[in-house]
Amino acid sequence: MADLTPEEVAARTGGFVLIDVREDDEFDAGHVESAIHIPLGALTDRIGTIVEDPATEIVLYCATGARSGIGAVFLTGAGYPNVFNMGGGFERWKAEDLPWTAPPGLTPEQVGRYNRHINLPDVGFAGQLRLLESRIVIVGAGGLGSPVALYLAAAGVGTIGIVDHDRVDDSNLQRQILHSLESVGSSKTESARQRILGLNPDVKVEAHDVKLDSSNVLSILAGYDVIVDATDNFPTRYLINDASLHLGVPVVHGSIYRFEGQVAVFDPYNGPCYRCLFELPPPPELAPSCELGGVLGVLPGVIGTLQATEALKLVLGIGEPLNGTLLLYDALEQDFTRLSVARQPDCPACSDPDHRPTLVDYDEACVPA
Repeated sequence: MADLTPEEVAARTGGFVLIDVREDDEFDAGHVESAIHIPLGALTDRIGTIVEDPATEIVLYCATGARSGIGAVFLTGAGYPNVFNMGGGFERWKAEDLPWTAPPGLTPEQVGRYNRHINLPDVGFAGQLRLLESRIVIVGAGGLGSPVALYLAAAGVGTIGIVDHDRVDDSNLQRQILHSLESVGSSKTESARQRILGLNPDVKVEAHDVKLDSSNVLSILAGYDVIVDATDNFPTRYLINDASLHLGVPVVHGSIYRFEGQVAVFDPYNGPCYRCLFELPPPPELAPSCELGGVLGVLPGVIGTLQATEALKLVLGIGEPLNGTLLLYDALEQDFTRLSVARQPDCPACSDPDHRPTLVDYDEACVPA
């Protein structure tokens, strides 16, 4: 048994059998086009159906050459004298830019980029395709929206909407990792677009450099699969909640203050909505802002990452979303608490699916305008 390099295998013009001994999901994620797939565990049982003449030259490969090396030893012991192992395996084959076949709908570059997703049984290449076809809108490109946008872009969410009418200020940089010194003074949507495209050119960014209100909220949020509420004020949170009930689109809610944060999923009419939890906005004296009360810089990273996780779960249809659960986080105690939230039968927003709530513009004092 001897090793051949991928270049030596690629240079051969015929007269040998190339066998991929990796598992099904690995083979499906990409393989050498001429390879025959026989998982290592089935190799000794099935080799006779593929190779009639034991003197035929056989080349085995796996991911890195370890498993195929074991397979070559087995076949040599079973009476096949001309067995070769492809050193470095499929990973080296790809690294040396040799031709290979990608799954339908994914380019070889995408298979390489999203390899760790594709290897997950609950995702696979079908799930990655679903992510690339998905549309998620993030309302707020600040502290919470920053990690959400970065992780969704890195995950390969195909279209990311960014809604924010603010501009980048140097006071934002303590926690808003989507932006940089070079972004100060520019719109947050443009800063976000540049950062996302720099991270993953697969992503289409839809920038909405406007303030949400009752006149535009439905047209802006329509057509997305998930809404991520990364806002920092109560009027917009209630507007997003009520709009989601009109559109039938789930909301991943997050909020932060000082050293504490919370995350929840509100799936219209399949669980509670935000008004089931907080029926009306609080008076301004009970709703201090992070600007006045302060916020630990890393806190939005924790909460925003949880929001991104929930958004991906919703798109992929995996796990148990935080629907009907309010997850509380205390950074000082490093403690998570789960609270169950029930859908309220008398909720003014979601109690009657046949009567959608009236969209209300609250002013800064949380009073209907």
